[in-house]
Amino acid sequence: MNPGLAKGLFASIPLLLSGCASYYTHYAVFPAENSTGEQRQVKVTWQTADYPDWWISDDQSTPITLETQCSTRTWRIVDRTHTGADDQDCAPGIRACGASGQDHFADDMGREFDERACIRVNPSDPDALVTDISTSLKLLVSCRPVETSRQIGDETENTDYLRASPVPYTVHSRKGVRGRLDSKPPELDDSICDDE
Repeated sequence: MNPGLAKGLFASIPLLLSGCASYYTHYAVFPAENSTGEQRQVKVTWQTADYPDWWISDDQSTPITLETQCSTRTWRIVDRTHTGADDQDCAPGIRACGASGQDHFADDMGREFDERACIRVNPSDPDALVTDISTSLKLLVSCRPVETSRQIGDETENTDYLRASPVPYTVHSRKGVRGRLDSKPPELDDSICDDE
């Protein structure tokens, strides 16, 4: 083979590999109460790389991030394909485990965090993956914070989050091509936090 041709073919392989996936941003923002009963906006976001059915790679995703307006607490919700999922082995499927000293179960049943998740997505499916989520998801929150704020120097930092419920929240998400302005998740408006 012509050395110049071979060099050109090998140089194009990374372009072919990266060009096979379609990249998307997924998000939802919805109103709900935090654990102290305050009305807040809650945001969930994640990203996916979707490959054609004929391609050798499976679809991939980032973990789901859950944020609550006026709070610094951010949840990272993983499935078995994500890096660090072994550290979040409190339940099968898509889940986030609680942190000792920060969270406890809302039903006060005394469970340990290796027995049950604080947050689960589509909890009825133990094999659920983030890449399987279409335009809606079920979000089950089973924990509440031990303290809803903490002192950082002279400042008080809110660490409250979405109120626990025995019935999953139904969340409808949007999907857009990653990198486009109209696909960017909205920022949570924290001006309400300063007024309280």
